[in-house]
Amino acid sequence: MSRVLKALAATAAALAMSFTLTATPAHATPPNIPSYSTAVSRLAALTVTAESHGSTYNRDLFPHWITITGACNTREQVLKRDGVGVVVNSSCAATSGSWYSPYDGATWTAASDVDIDHMVPLAEAWASGAWAWTTAQRQTYANDLGGPELWAVTDNVNQSKGDKDPAEWQPSLSSFRCTYARAWIQVKWYYSLTVDSAEKSALNGMLATC
Repeated sequence: MSRVLKALAATAAALAMSFTLTATPAHATPPNIPSYSTAVSRLAALTVTAESHGSTYNRDLFPHWITITGACNTREQVLKRDGVGVVVNSSCAATSGSWYSPYDGATWTAASDVDIDHMVPLAEAWASGAWAWTTAQRQTYANDLGGPELWAVTDNVNQSKGDKDPAEWQPSLSSFRCTYARAWIQVKWYYSLTVDSAEKSALNGMLATC
């Protein structure tokens, strides 16, 4: 079974988590971030090639945010997972809580100040091989709770990152760059996406900070 198909099963398992009104404590982070040595090995295994099909990208090709459980969609599930003391209403909208943004070290107490970032942006994934996927596979990717793809971060930091890869953008909090690189590599490896040469060089530089 391919890693992309395995992601369907992993996400389904994550979605089966029972609905709760409070988040897990102590600023949880996305699961399955590899160790330094594993990340180095997986980066070396990635195919290096130029990006392609970028001009045909459309965000609507990656359906999100989908309903996860009850009234909660993917964004709301990440807010509950990664926040502290999160309380939601009957529509699953967060009414209180706090969220730590690892990209810049800021903490927010209003969910409206928090975006859910795709570690490997949708446009980057598209140009790295997702253009060949089915819509179902792209939906799985865009809503993946089983790996380190979705992060709760400061909204304007997410907007600054946009669709950039690590050769073009890195977190301002330098102490997080090792984790960022390991998470990025894991997503690319798990979904059999490619890297370009500048991206790989930047990732190696970030791993050197570990």
